[in-house]
Amino acid sequence: MKNQRENKAGIKIRPLFRRESMSNDGSNNNKDERTEANLSHLPDAGSTINRRSLLKGAAGIMGAAGAASLPSFVFPALAQGERLVPFTDVPDTFKVGPVRPNAVHYLDTREIDSYFTDNDDFYLVQHYGQPEIDNDSYRLRVTGMVDKELDLSLSDLMARDVFEQQVGFECGGNGRRLFNGLVGNAYWRGVTLHRLLEEAGIQPGAKEIVFFGADIQTQEVPARGVEVEKAFARSLSIEDAMRPENMLAYEMNGEPLPHYHGKPVRLLVPGWYGVANVKWLTQIHVQDTRYMGRFMGRDYVTLKKENVGGVERWVENSVAEMNLKSTIVRVVENGGQYTIQGFALNDGTPLESIEVKIDDGPWRRAQINPRSTKYAWKLFSFDWTDATPGEHTIVSRVTDINGNVQLTEAEMPEKPASSYWEDFAQFPRTVTI
Repeated sequence: MKNQRENKAGIKIRPLFRRESMSNDGSNNNKDERTEANLSHLPDAGSTINRRSLLKGAAGIMGAAGAASLPSFVFPALAQGERLVPFTDVPDTFKVGPVRPNAVHYLDTREIDSYFTDNDDFYLVQHYGQPEIDNDSYRLRVTGMVDKELDLSLSDLMARDVFEQQVGFECGGNGRRLFNGLVGNAYWRGVTLHRLLEEAGIQPGAKEIVFFGADIQTQEVPARGVEVEKAFARSLSIEDAMRPENMLAYEMNGEPLPHYHGKPVRLLVPGWYGVANVKWLTQIHVQDTRYMGRFMGRDYVTLKKENVGGVERWVENSVAEMNLKSTIVRVVENGGQYTIQGFALNDGTPLESIEVKIDDGPWRRAQINPRSTKYAWKLFSFDWTDATPGEHTIVSRVTDINGNVQLTEAEMPEKPASSYWEDFAQFPRTVTI
């Protein structure tokens, strides 16, 4: 593996080899100011930047000219003498191919070697194909219960104050069957959603905002016996939509949003499962009724047994905020020393700890990457100093500051096998050393 690789925009992405010295604000004390953009100005939920300041300042280096590099963090590319210890729970037939049009694509999490996931590695799921949209003719409309409807071009959006942040997320159907590969972490740039809605003016009585993509397909509506043309769409309550971190993204990792990731504009709802992040966004509609389209009312709907006011009931809910989850993705050996590495994701609630357990031993704290921001994935590392030859079971768990602990498989809510949404249980892995 090369020590340094370059993406399509010419942005150099260095492998995450060394543990860098960090200041209290998460900035990198060791970086080369000539080649790496300073992201220490970013608060956890991102930042809004005046466009003139962006083009003048260091923040404008990244993306404006495509010459600066994204920052390096914790996971290393393998150094000389290092090797990956194979998981014995991964079959030899498990392979990840290149991105293919209109196909699901997932990440081989054993090969994570960069804090930001390369655009071609970031997972992909689309249900109605990948529509081609010309940048020059693109329009985004804000309609419905607003004081002033908006009809915006891509240039109109890009002329607004810039908002940028680090956001990682997973598919609502991500889980152990793909070794948690429906996942990714990226640096996004665009504009805030709430300012657009404030400009349009939401009218009293409005309840939901629906986000429509350009991806459209004719489908049969269950129990109706008819086929209709439907666009992919998801909705948010007014309160959820007005969260300051929600954004309309037109750049990903320093380059224009790729076609397969929603070019030219996609919605980004940090802390939520990927289905909420509508791609190829063309319309934002404000209404006074609940939206019950396929991907809110029928698909991406959990079915699980819950305690409802002291009564056990089977409950259905739309997939929404990400649950507390961690997973081990690789074990590295170097000169007889072993390191366990993984990542955690959740809804943005700060974490208290990530811990690792070997076989029937105690839970022991792992080191969490100090530069992970609120909605980015949290990379972690654990030095396995007392490793012994033989087969071992290793597992991680994450705890947030509210005392919520990642559940074991036995503790997960009861649900039928056909309801695979929200698989966030602890995931034991097996290795032989």
